[in-house]
Amino acid sequence: MTPPDQPMMAVVEAAFFMSKILIFREGPIMDNNEKGDETKAMERRRFLKLGGTAAVLSAAHAAFPGGAFAQGAGPEVKGAKLGYIALTDASPLIIAKELGLFAKYGMPNVEVLKQASWAATRDNIVLGAGGGGIDGAHILTPMPYFLTLGTIGKTTPMSILARLNVNGQAISVEKEYLQAKADLNAGKMKGIIAKRRAAGNKITMAMTFPGGTHDLWIRYWLAAGGIDPDKDLELITIPPPQMVANMKANTMEAFCVGEPWNDQLVAQGIGYTAVSTGQMWMNHPEKSFAMRSDWVAANPKAAVAITAAVIEAQRWCDNPANLAKLCQIVGGRDWFKVPVTDIQDRLAGNFNMGDGRSFKNAAFKMKFFAANASFPYKSHELWFLTENQRWGKLPAGLNTKSVIAKVNRSDIWRKAAALAKVPAAQIPKGESRGVEKFFDGKVFDPGNPAAYLKSLAIKRV
Repeated sequence: MTPPDQPMMAVVEAAFFMSKILIFREGPIMDNNEKGDETKAMERRRFLKLGGTAAVLSAAHAAFPGGAFAQGAGPEVKGAKLGYIALTDASPLIIAKELGLFAKYGMPNVEVLKQASWAATRDNIVLGAGGGGIDGAHILTPMPYFLTLGTIGKTTPMSILARLNVNGQAISVEKEYLQAKADLNAGKMKGIIAKRRAAGNKITMAMTFPGGTHDLWIRYWLAAGGIDPDKDLELITIPPPQMVANMKANTMEAFCVGEPWNDQLVAQGIGYTAVSTGQMWMNHPEKSFAMRSDWVAANPKAAVAITAAVIEAQRWCDNPANLAKLCQIVGGRDWFKVPVTDIQDRLAGNFNMGDGRSFKNAAFKMKFFAANASFPYKSHELWFLTENQRWGKLPAGLNTKSVIAKVNRSDIWRKAAALAKVPAAQIPKGESRGVEKFFDGKVFDPGNPAAYLKSLAIKRV
């Protein structure tokens, strides 16, 4: 009996996965691990019978651009375990899984696993997939730095492979503050805060993880309005999906979190959105896609492949023609379990702030790929580190250049973008987006972060 042709079998396997991608348009796909060996064999035979060798080769070529079937050219592994939190900016990982994009780039066994909180994400990354945890995640951009530096637990070197989005977070306030009309100007709340404190009441506001993006946005907003986030109130940590329930239970006066939870708060009539974070800093960096550095070092080709799938998913997510499908998938029972409108309105740029203000097709809406949203600028990483130095969460003497060089893997992003056939015009030439300007007139020059810190009135350094 003649042994099977291994290269040809690899092509057949790839084409089979490509057929699953195409079938997605007509209905849900069963993962391979849900089927018995006999069922899988029957499907392969049926696929070959229907399509023939030419169809197999054509599908394989479409499935793996850039010659992924050349001898030794494919990823070192077929899968990885990735975490996500129920936030709209996790969409690229979800879509890459649902549309078969991980499989397209030779990673059919990638799992996208729900995490209960950012603390759970941290703990599972420290464990690693080999210890029952995960290899990487949709993550708050400062967290890979905290893990690498060992400031939030066991030192676990991390690699940021892509940014997942810009904009799309918000600061929401309970109804009691409607009379203050707090918006970009948090200072409008000072009178109510002072009155409540004088009566012996504690002022509590929430974010999702100390030193994370939501912590930094609410701190910046409060401080710009003359409110000290450490002295005038207490900031507590609440997981994103629990924000609305805690506001309903009067646990806090305000919170900062990503969508869809701010929109859901307004839809339920519990409070209103004071500000969407893109109004504070237009097209600001937000979540990242990061993996354990030891996984990346062991599987460099797989790291590029998995990042290429994420990039392609980001481009798909940004296409207005895909908006309804995106929201249907992400809001569905397999992922967020929320009404589609809680996701779709603000993702489309239509903001009902809940206090009479509304915006249509707002420029500050979430973007996944437009405005270079996917590229992990090193200048943005520097801002996150500088802000955490501002609040005493990182040492003032930290060698930021050195740690950014370890964590930021824009080189992998560039290789992945080429694999995903991103046009050259859409690939940033440098590692810095340049000088950044904020709503309160402050300026962050990546070449002089000390000047930025000096310009801030409320800080811990």
